[in-house]
This record gives sequence, C-alpha cells and structure tokens, in this order.
Amino acid sequence: MNTGIRGRRRTAAVIATAGALALSVLNAPAAQAKDTGIVLTDIVINNGKPVVVGTARVVEPPVTFNIALPPGYDTDHPFRYAAHPFLYRGSITASANTGEDYIGPGSYTCYELSLKRARCEGTLYIDPHPAQEQVDSNSDATKWKIGVSLRLFPPGDGPVTAQEYETRPGTVSLRRAAKLSVADATPEPVTKGKKITVAGKLTRANWTTHKNGPYANSTVSLQFRAKNATTFKTLKKVTTNSAGALRTTVTASTDGFFRWVYYGNTTTGTATSGQDYIDVR
Repeated sequence: MNTGIRGRRRTAAVIATAGALALSVLNAPAAQAKDTGIVLTDIVINNGKPVVVGTARVVEPPVTFNIALPPGYDTDHPFRYAAHPFLYRGSITASANTGEDYIGPGSYTCYELSLKRARCEGTLYIDPHPAQEQVDSNSDATKWKIGVSLRLFPPGDGPVTAQEYETRPGTVSLRRAAKLSVADATPEPVTKGKKITVAGKLTRANWTTHKNGPYANSTVSLQFRAKNATTFKTLKKVTTNSAGALRTTVTASTDGFFRWVYYGNTTTGTATSGQDYIDVR
C-alpha cells in the first residue's frame, strides 16, 4: 500500500506490459457489448502535458482516475470488474480489440473511497521498440484520443459478462524526443572583444528507423550565463542546416557558460544541451 495515502484501503493492483496487455485483449473471452454501469471519470494523463518518447527507453506517463461501480458490485470484490483508460487512434473498438494504434496501462493501483468508489493511480506504458508496434511511424507524433475499457466478471471463474469501450473528452499529444549536443565554444581561452564560435547539433527520434536523425530547419536559442550569475539569457536564435548542425559567432565579454535550448513544437519535445565554459582574458 502506498504509505502516502492514508485512511484508504487498496482494492486492487494491475500490472501489465504492452505486449502482455495486447495478448490479453486478443485472447479475452467473448463478451456482450453492453453497458457495464461502471463510471470512470476525472482522468488526468501526464498531468495534462505532452508525452515525449525517444527511440529506446520505455516511457510511463502518470495516470489518475476515479471509478464508481454499478449495483451488485463493490470494492470488496475488485476482481469482478476491470476499468482503465487508454490512448488510441482511429476506431476505438478496432484499436482496443487488435492492439493497433493503442497505448494501454503499465500498472495502476486503486484505493477504496467507499464500497462503490475508488481512486486509481498508475501509469501508461509506451515502448518504442519496433516489436511492440506502439510508435512505429513518425505520423504517430500527433494528438491521441482518450478511451476507457470497462468490464464486468461473474463471481469465481467465468467469461466476461459485459464489456464496453467509451471515448472521453480531450486528447494527449505524443511527441518525438529531441536531443542537443553540448554547446562547443571555441577558441578557449579567448581574448575579450574577440569572436567566439559556438557549434552544436539538433537531432530527434525517428520512429520509422528507431534511431535519432538530424532535425533540419529548426530554430534553436543560444543562451549564456555569466560565471557568477544564476540565470541564462538568450543571445540569439540560430536555424539548423540540413544536417541538423548549429553554428554561430558572438563577441567574448566575460567568463561564463554557453548552452543551446530548443523549445519544441506540436510533434517534437523540448531539449537543452550540456554547457560549455569559456574563459575570457
């Protein structure tokens, strides 16, 4: 039980990988497509922020939601019902039944609020590995719709008695991870008043090749923080060339740190480079 949540009994915990979940969806017993009576509300995914995914690391954005149960069901018997949010593209039924254009839960735990209500918290599970077929095209960097899967089970073992998929308002933006190389300032040291050349490179995740590739024609900010200062200031904006490379010159004035910052867009996440210290004499 989460020790940070007091006065609430844990009713159930669900743990699933995307692959295992897809198998459970495909192999689930036939169910009646009818109203379950389960009400799933107050869904918040990744705190309302875009979800950024790279080419290798599993991403598990946080999810919270509330469940209200129908007559005949209660939180004392958590294995008689199942409910969770998911993300999908296209048809909600096709996505949920085939596992294509579908992103399901990683794990979540529900805490009893009453015999009919529970508060759930956990994660989604996004694995960019090509075998998972979750993000396997750059066109997946878009807004995904929010759906919920609701199921009822009989006492003991038995097939699903009722099942439905419902859409919910809002969307979740899925974005390709960006990366900036360390800002390379030369020459070092440099005489005050002389020119400094700062170079770098911007790349982003390519979900088709599953490698990072150059991000051309993108605007990146060159920032500087003086040695004893606490904040960075933007000096200028630079556009990447066809290879994603950045290169510009500034005048040396004082010791300090250079860095590149990319602020992202509707398909690509933000990125901040490592810093390079310059000694001005």
